[in-house]
Amino acid sequence: MPSANLWRDALAELWQERGFGLYVHWPFCAAKCPYCDFNSHVRAAVDQAVWAEALAQEIRRTGQLTGPRVLTSIFFGGGTPSLMEPSTVDTVLSAARDVWHFANDIEVTLEANPTSVEAHRFEGYAKHGVNRVSLGVQALNPDDLRNLGRLHSVPEAQSAFKIAREFFDRVSFDLIYARQNQTLKDWEQELSSALDMAVDHLSLYQLTIEEGTAFWDRAQRGMLRGLPTDDLGADLYDLTQKLCEDAGYIAYEVSNHARPGAESKHNLLYWRGGDYAGIGPGAHGRLTIEGHRTATECWKQPEAWLKATSNGTGIREEYSLTPQDVADERLIMGLRLLEGLVVDDLTSDIDWDRFKNLKSDGFVWQTDDRIGATSTGRPVLNYIIAQLAKS
Repeated sequence: MPSANLWRDALAELWQERGFGLYVHWPFCAAKCPYCDFNSHVRAAVDQAVWAEALAQEIRRTGQLTGPRVLTSIFFGGGTPSLMEPSTVDTVLSAARDVWHFANDIEVTLEANPTSVEAHRFEGYAKHGVNRVSLGVQALNPDDLRNLGRLHSVPEAQSAFKIAREFFDRVSFDLIYARQNQTLKDWEQELSSALDMAVDHLSLYQLTIEEGTAFWDRAQRGMLRGLPTDDLGADLYDLTQKLCEDAGYIAYEVSNHARPGAESKHNLLYWRGGDYAGIGPGAHGRLTIEGHRTATECWKQPEAWLKATSNGTGIREEYSLTPQDVADERLIMGLRLLEGLVVDDLTSDIDWDRFKNLKSDGFVWQTDDRIGATSTGRPVLNYIIAQLAKS
């Protein structure tokens, strides 16, 4: 690892080169999906004015810590951020403008569920500064939508997409594949339809059964039948890559596909090791301040977070990352990218003997200043990371 002075200089250079973002977590949903392990909660009523002010207060508090910076991206995630009133979004964005300078080409993304898409609300988001929307479509098959616990229909998803296109040039949407009883032919037809509908970006995730979800409980009781075998899952992944590539959508990240130039700036900021402030229940952040890279984690329960903000801060835990922590995080995140990651003072002590073995097996590649996972290695990325990460 580099000396303390070199370390501080390298950290400062990293976030300034890779950007500074703001993540805002809206924790409320109309219903909890059985596959979802995100921090989302169902509430009969939400006082939006109270929540808007609490989020704005946390942004102002964070701005005092960071000082003036250029903000390159903002992401409203959840939960279901499209349940936010446009006035709530406006309050949050106004607070961010008060403490940071917006880049001329700032990307402001809001996640939306098709059931909560209304033209007047989207028009309001656009008016207040949102310029990119990501729709949680998840499936274009009615039976699978029901199995996934989604509240919208296929026509509603298509209608939501059309409404979003009226107000936003950049519209992405998510699909989940490797679903119950899904065949290669089923997915080929569905993904082809999605690519015909898409603008310039798609997020395509294999269904994973996460502990703590309703699907996990069903699986433990032997009630989640029809999940693909490992071989079928691999075939579905390969088919996904081929169809997207043929349509001009490059897999710039393991699960994200875009036409050149349409990549998500905010997600690239994460994967490239930039700084980001995490605001809202359960939000995580990474901030470089006075030569230290600090990890932050907010209270998860909405009511606990709201109470904590009234007492000074919604952050439940914060700690300085060690040089090894930073190196491993950059490795874990950077290997997800098609471009790989730069090998520099922050990542130079990779286990090079193991790397050489992985390279000889065709799992990783190397140039003068970069390393990355090959097309063979990307499906087994967890294995590669376990071999190379030290902490």
